[in-house]
Formats: sequence, C-alpha cells, structure tokens
Amino acid sequence: MRVLVVEDDQSVADGILDGLQHANLESKRVETGNLALEAMTSFDPDIVLLDLGLPDMDGTDVCRAIRQ
Repeated sequence: MRVLVVEDDQSVADGILDGLQHANLESKRVETGNLALEAMTSFDPDIVLLDLGLPDMDGTDVCRAIRQ
C-alpha cells in the first residue's frame, strides 16, 4: 500500500512516517498542496493523509481537487 503524507510540520510528519515504516507501508511526504496534487500522478498513492492547514492552499481544496 502506498501512503501519501501531506504535512508541512516536520515533527508531525516524522511521527507519522515512522509509524508507516514500522507497518511496512511505502510512504512519501510532501509539504504543500501543489506538491500533493503532483504526487497523485507521480506517486499514485492508495491513501492520502492530508493536513488541512497547508502553507500554499487549504487542505479542503486539495481534497476536492484529488476527488475530481
């Protein structure tokens, strides 16, 4: 399973990524909404863990764009 972690806070992301690695899940972290949208095609995740407060755009808007 591939997990895309969209989180701009390094300490929060580190904890999430450690847990995913411990569960033997392939994961990738990006810090912005724009990078998340790019990763949808380049990384092709099965699931997205999405922070709602991102520096470049609202996480809700990212979610809407992913669903389209």
